[in-house]
Amino acid sequence: MKNALPGLSAVLVCCLPGSVLAGYADDRAEIENLSNRYMIAVDAGDIETVMSAWAEDGVLDWVGGVENGKAAIRKAMSNFGGARPVTIPEGATSRPRTRHQIINHVIDIDGDTARTIAYWFAFTNNTPQKDVQVLYFGHYEDELVRQNGRWLFKKRKVFNESQHNRAVHYPGLGEKDPRGK
Repeated sequence: MKNALPGLSAVLVCCLPGSVLAGYADDRAEIENLSNRYMIAVDAGDIETVMSAWAEDGVLDWVGGVENGKAAIRKAMSNFGGARPVTIPEGATSRPRTRHQIINHVIDIDGDTARTIAYWFAFTNNTPQKDVQVLYFGHYEDELVRQNGRWLFKKRKVFNESQHNRAVHYPGLGEKDPRGK
């Protein structure tokens, strides 16, 4: 029995972290998919998919202000991105678009809550030259909650670093004030 104990301990040590890591990997994949699905839905003007990403008491803090609760978020997002009305001339075979991208997810999970930081940027082909250009860029600082087995946004703070809410430094990204103390 004395010789079996180290072997049994090694088996337990090897197996337990694997199940913990698998749970983290599953949660991380679900959270990344939530963010990606949200971005695609914004560009497509799919307000139902956008809203399915939010907790009932969600808070959206963005360049348009602070929206508290799903009803306020729905109202704000119903005229944003692909949901904006577009006039397309008769016989048109294409139209300008904007596409949002999200990258560099940092995800910290603690039970049924999570915090994420991610960079985002948007391309557009709606330019006078009809070329593709970067339109905006920034980052998200998100708080998520798992409800009924699904991850949802509880709070999404959108920093548009091309607009008025850009800053000298972003502590949420780990940046230090470059001016010193």
